[in-house]
Amino acid sequence: MDNTAFFKLSYGLFVVTAHEGDKDNGCITNTVVQQTTTPNRISVTINKNNLTHDMILRTGVFNVSVLSESSSFDTFKHWGFQSGKDVDKTVGITFYRLENGVIYIVEGVNAVLSAKVEQAIDLGTHTLFIAEVTDAFSTDETPSATYSYYHKRIKPAPQQPKRRGWVCIICGYIYEGETLPDDFICPICKHPASDFKPTE
Repeated sequence: MDNTAFFKLSYGLFVVTAHEGDKDNGCITNTVVQQTTTPNRISVTINKNNLTHDMILRTGVFNVSVLSESSSFDTFKHWGFQSGKDVDKTVGITFYRLENGVIYIVEGVNAVLSAKVEQAIDLGTHTLFIAEVTDAFSTDETPSATYSYYHKRIKPAPQQPKRRGWVCIICGYIYEGETLPDDFICPICKHPASDFKPTE
């Protein structure tokens, strides 16, 4: 049991994977929390509409792959933006299968934990699984990904397209539009369109 793996849990973006029959599935979550240290217990909250939820409920085991700053946006698209009911989520990724039969992903991950469910608590739209950790290890020292890092570096917010405009070189008034009417008069300094230039 590698205690550094638990430290990496304190940050917040994970792929929770499950396996049943010949089917693997997984989802992105930020709800994995260490509950106790003796024994090592974690909890995770999973939406009931997720196929991963049903697999965990029936099999009682799951793995947690802790995403790191080296995770690519493709990882988030793969595990978070498509349903395992429609696609095989193991296609196109590098993974290993642990003794509990559940896969964990390799790329963009800094720690892995395996867990066995002890209690499932119904929260309405979600289920809270409290589980004993049966295996925990670190895979590299890259810092764990946080939501702020994800939004800043992994998937930056789309840049709004710059709107074409015209600025008055006398007073700085900005007229927004593709074209400036020839007879336009600045409402601030009353100068004509000839004293406007396109904004950068």
